[in-house]
Amino acid sequence: MKILVALTYYRPHVSGLTIYVERLSRALARRGHAVTVLTSQYDRALPVRETLDGVSVIRVPVVLRVSKGVLMPTIGWHATAQVWKNDIVSLHLPQLDATGIAFRGRLFRKPVVITYHSDLILPFTPLNWLANRVSDLGNHAAVRLSAAVSAYTQDFAQHSPFLSQYLPKIHVIPPPVEIPEPAPEAVAAFRAQHRLTSSPVIGLAVRLAAEKGVEYLLEAMPAILRQFPDARILHAGPREAIGETEYLRKLQPLLDQYRDRYQHVGTLDMAGMAVFFKCCDVHVLPSINNTETFGLVQIEAALCGTPTVASALPGVRMPTQMTGMGRTFPPRDSQALAEAICDVLANRANYIRPRGPIAEQFSPEMTAKRYEELFESLRKR
Repeated sequence: MKILVALTYYRPHVSGLTIYVERLSRALARRGHAVTVLTSQYDRALPVRETLDGVSVIRVPVVLRVSKGVLMPTIGWHATAQVWKNDIVSLHLPQLDATGIAFRGRLFRKPVVITYHSDLILPFTPLNWLANRVSDLGNHAAVRLSAAVSAYTQDFAQHSPFLSQYLPKIHVIPPPVEIPEPAPEAVAAFRAQHRLTSSPVIGLAVRLAAEKGVEYLLEAMPAILRQFPDARILHAGPREAIGETEYLRKLQPLLDQYRDRYQHVGTLDMAGMAVFFKCCDVHVLPSINNTETFGLVQIEAALCGTPTVASALPGVRMPTQMTGMGRTFPPRDSQALAEAICDVLANRANYIRPRGPIAEQFSPEMTAKRYEELFESLRKR
């Protein structure tokens, strides 16, 4: 099949959505499909065309950024050409241009499958309010033009104010997750580099973005330190995320307050993330709203033998249930978060499971196979 994949940001941008699409696209290409990714040239240093791991990438120039959205005047021309050339259109929401691309799919009789990754929830400003409204209207139009909608879990689909309106179209496909097994010598070198001794290490693998709720982990530290006086936070991921300058400014006093307990190790590649997770005693995902629908990092941590404490949001609460590796806590509750972290640190052996069954359940090949079956059924229909 010839498959067109469209989304706003693609690699090297770092987010759960871009990593998901990269893994899916590469797996589909390995299965013999011709995969083209249509995305934004959000950084002018990026080439407008290149091939990455067997996937053709077309980046459309950006003339203006509105919060996390981008305006690309020539996207329509590129979308028309690419929808016409391909057999299937795979759209990934939220995406401001989804309606136009989905319309072209309907016009050219090419099945459109939408993967709904998260709600778009921006900090309130008049401009962000308008962007949210436009995004919501566009999402509804795109879904109505689509043949099917993929969701990570039934839990999120049923509780999402958006997806719950389209349950007959929903196909649940668990996300693709892969991470190498960390080499012992690499783990030892990482521990030495960052002076990780016997002190409990609390891992944080997120962009510093408002929806990630990092402030609640920092606010939980006094209670954690009473039980584990040497505990420290190790953070991997971008500190200066697109559209999050104001959040970082608000978060800075807490980061300064716990500067002796907080260490940022930068944005790591997959091998580096495997080592990072292996060096953590517990991983924390304190997200606060429906922009987080699953939390792929929970599975990555589990594959490295590290349990997670995550917000009990729809979808986000599922990985610990599916793997048995961790606990959940009520969102925005720093005290409950501290209690859950301390429980996992004190009883860590109770939250460890074998890698094999988890790797099989979430392998990119399995995810690609499920998409492939859905695509084939829609083409026959």
